[in-house]
Amino acid sequence: METKWKVDSAHSEVGFKVKHMMITNVNGFFGSFDAEAVTQGEDFSKAQFFFSADIDSVNTGVADRDAHLKSDDFFNAAEYPKLNFKSTSVKDIGDGELTILGELSIRDVTKLVELNAEFGGIVIDPYGQTKAGLTINGKIKRSEYGLKWSAITEAGSIVVSDDIKLITELQFVRQGQ
Repeated sequence: METKWKVDSAHSEVGFKVKHMMITNVNGFFGSFDAEAVTQGEDFSKAQFFFSADIDSVNTGVADRDAHLKSDDFFNAAEYPKLNFKSTSVKDIGDGELTILGELSIRDVTKLVELNAEFGGIVIDPYGQTKAGLTINGKIKRSEYGLKWSAITEAGSIVVSDDIKLITELQFVRQGQ
């Protein structure tokens, strides 16, 4: 039996981490996003996942940096207002660990990515809603998606790494209860 799940955005986070000056990480998140999952019953080991984030909601805690990320040097929020992900397969690797393959679209580029997920389980919340939780992590190269801004310091250090770590906590609510 097909079961639909909708993200509980109040209890979910969609973040990223990137090396700055190759010595520390800058963290950011998307404040506005949507996610859905479709499972057979409550089995997430073969789920279909759909996700989108509003680029204009990117937040690193620094207004000037956020404006730069929204510019054509990076996401170009004016022309490409959303990033999207659609899973193509899920593999159960045991002990609640999943590998999620899917198509990630940023700007006008779509690439296949592999994400690691930890299924946290299913519970009934105090309001009688059935909820499921997943921690999802991965890594992409921003240059592969047209986010090519780069700078080098006088000493030869890279200002912003090409590798972006994806850090996501998603809590879903079963629909049709």
